[in-house]
Amino acid sequence: QVQLVESGGGLGQAGGSLRLSCAVSGSIASINDMRWYRQAPGKQREMVATIARVGTRIYADSVKGRFTISRDNAQNTVSLQMDSLKAEDTAVYYCYAEVATIKRPAIAYVYWGQGTQVTVSS
Repeated sequence: QVQLVESGGGLGQAGGSLRLSCAVSGSIASINDMRWYRQAPGKQREMVATIARVGTRIYADSVKGRFTISRDNAQNTVSLQMDSLKAEDTAVYYCYAEVATIKRPAIAYVYWGQGTQVTVSS
């Protein structure tokens, strides 16, 4: 059983900062890509940032230069530092991880966190 638990959402001000964290637990053999997605009301879920196990990062154009994704492979955690917040960053943010378990180490399955609300006031 693999679980992803997010923390750090809440209310932020435009121009301010928030930090999200996600801890992956369970019978983990390895974790490939870790990502943050977000979904605003009435909109589709979109990828915000991706970090590969070796550290390669990809960002959505809308957050480049403002958000930074990082991971700790020893602790099985991923974080999202969000700076220069804008009202349009308001959304539910979801953690995503591609996890290979000890039982099936050759296959990575996708797991999602439960989501954490981020609201930015202007």
